[in-house]
Amino acid sequence: MLSRILSTLVLWTVMLGSLWLFGAHAAVVVATLLGVLTLHEFYGLTAKMGARPFHAMGLVFAGLMIAGPYYLAYYTDEPDAAGGLAISLLVLAMVVSCIRVLGERNTANRVETIAATVGGLFYIPYLLHFLVRLLMREADSGENLAVCLWVIAVSKFCDVGALLSGMAFGKHKMAPEISPKKTWEGAVGGVLISAGVGAAIAFFFSDRLPTSLTPALAALVALPLAIIAIVSDLIESAIKRRADTKDTGQLIPGIGGAFDLTDSLLLTAPVAYFIFLFLE
Repeated sequence: MLSRILSTLVLWTVMLGSLWLFGAHAAVVVATLLGVLTLHEFYGLTAKMGARPFHAMGLVFAGLMIAGPYYLAYYTDEPDAAGGLAISLLVLAMVVSCIRVLGERNTANRVETIAATVGGLFYIPYLLHFLVRLLMREADSGENLAVCLWVIAVSKFCDVGALLSGMAFGKHKMAPEISPKKTWEGAVGGVLISAGVGAAIAFFFSDRLPTSLTPALAALVALPLAIIAIVSDLIESAIKRRADTKDTGQLIPGIGGAFDLTDSLLLTAPVAYFIFLFLE
């Protein structure tokens, strides 16, 4: 637990320091790096399930899918065109995978290769790129960056809150076959803490967030995001269990691999993007 707390503090310190010095560019670089590392770990898990994804090709596509839309909009000033880049790259990856699989895989795992390669690209970099899309909203760049940090904080503090609440009050198992340590009491505590954190950030940093995001609305928006974060975390646990693996890696002491760091963001990122699109 101590190593997890220290790692969390170090990660937030490094991230906030990088954003303070380099702004949105640092956010894009961090998101891209984490997305590529997460996909690398995901491909490792699918390999243990018997699939043979096009590993190196997938990682290249992942980097382009996350960072590409932002920098295309940044240098061409065409955010609408940039918004379609990620899905175009996903389709291209599907086409290339289908061509490659005929000559580079045998009949026993061709379907698994395509499913793992393209499925991984959709599940990780495509979903994660919605965090970058939040940076491309038609608003002040500082406000967009603050919104991204708010989404990350709400998502990750749900995980922390669920852990602490579960340790203190947890009695009823939520998904024993997927994640035996998760409880309904912990989930409720995580959702409530997430809402409280969302409201607190909106209150203390109201000058940096959209004026429409009042503390009350922030708490309300945080509720579905926290619930989705729990679902997203359970999906990662299901994948690890299917691969008969406890940890996806040892990148971060007390936390695990990059997948363990991004798991709750994979589903909350697109949901948050569309929520803020509606709130504009």
